Amino acid sequence: MEATKPIIVIVGPTASGKTALAIEIARRHGGEVICADSRTVFRGMDIGTAKPTLAERDGVPHWGLDLTEPGERFTAAAFKQYTLQKIKEIRARGKIPVIAGGTGLYVDGVIFDYRYPSEPSDEDRARFESMSTEELYRYCIDTGIELPLNDKNRRHLLHAAYGLDTTVDRRTSVSDEYKVFGVAVPKQTLLNRIEVRSEHMFEDGVVDEAKRLGEKYGWDSEAMTGNIYPLVRRYLGGEVTEADVISTFQARDWQLAKRQMTWFRRNPFIAWGSVQDILSRVDQLFTSEQ
Repeated sequence: MEATKPIIVIVGPTASGKTALAIEIARRHGGEVICADSRTVFRGMDIGTAKPTLAERDGVPHWGLDLTEPGERFTAAAFKQYTLQKIKEIRARGKIPVIAGGTGLYVDGVIFDYRYPSEPSDEDRARFESMSTEELYRYCIDTGIELPLNDKNRRHLLHAAYGLDTTVDRRTSVSDEYKVFGVAVPKQTLLNRIEVRSEHMFEDGVVDEAKRLGEKYGWDSEAMTGNIYPLVRRYLGGEVTEADVISTFQARDWQLAKRQMTWFRRNPFIAWGSVQDILSRVDQLFTSEQ
């Protein structure tokens, strides 16, 4: 009977409050959260990726976190396979799956049932891995490959070149079992949240985290080239100040938020609203099914 209940999907830009919203929905309606974020899949990358803490999870089970080691490949296809399995397991426990995240490719792969191609040959993989980040970017442009959301990240560009995050086929609409909501936040509010979060990262120990990760995986590991980590590396090298890191990271996070919104606005099946609006609609959704 539980399998007939909808799967709640919460999307929105970074710092929009979607994770806290998903946790509240799960707490109210007996759910478990599946995080759809290409940054929080890496183990040990907690502060720099704004991974929800145990306290923030409020006792609600979370999935999709700490799935792989930094530097290892994790594709949208792998996320889809993982998520569909977790949905089955959550429903088997009589709980409600709540998918939440800002990585549009991860979310769309699930709700539009993307079909992904097979793995590239060893020859193709070696050829692409020999390219620089700039060469990969140009290759995608020249061959008409859709650029990833973070088109400055080498790992994401490699996935695009491999074809691992492209689709062979997909649905043209979202199945009725998914109820997709987007968190709408005024621009200035979002900017303020990004500013506060970046400042808290230093207070929470992102420098020590980055040092530990850099020593363990190497600063040139692909996972270490994103988020705040390369900026912290420059800070540790005495090239920039703490204030420089914070201001630069704020600008980068704002650019990320804009790219995320560009992606999500293409999806006509997202019902947008404030956190309170979405909470009310989800409450009504489950109340009407009782």
